[in-house]
Amino acid sequence: MNKMMKTLCVTAVLAVMSSLASAKLPAPSDEAKAKAAEAAAKTAWAGKVDGYKLCLSQDKVVAHYKKVPAPKEAKAPAKGASAPAPAPGACVDPGPFVYTPAVAAPVAAASGVAPVAAVPAASALAPAQKP
Repeated sequence: MNKMMKTLCVTAVLAVMSSLASAKLPAPSDEAKAKAAEAAAKTAWAGKVDGYKLCLSQDKVVAHYKKVPAPKEAKAPAKGASAPAPAPGACVDPGPFVYTPAVAAPVAAASGVAPVAAVPAASALAPAQKP
């Protein structure tokens, strides 16, 4: 009897857990999607700012290293050895955070109308040239 009760309890718990696991969350609202997009853009911008600050600090360390005289124990590089390559570019400041939400795409998707591809004005008005 005790074993049967344990089996019944375990079965009930598993049934409840499986129903919770298969539950589907509702689709996020437009406001939630906009907030998520803005948060993603802000996170990407913060990563660029961190990279810029790291680049500046590395430049500062290199400048200090080049200013301080080398110790006498340091050996000169071999004749065939080349100097390390310089950085591919200078540090690029990402600027202030600016977020411009894309409004046209959600409106077209919500209305059920397929978006129309933009045709460049110059190609639409200019006649075809013969080779």
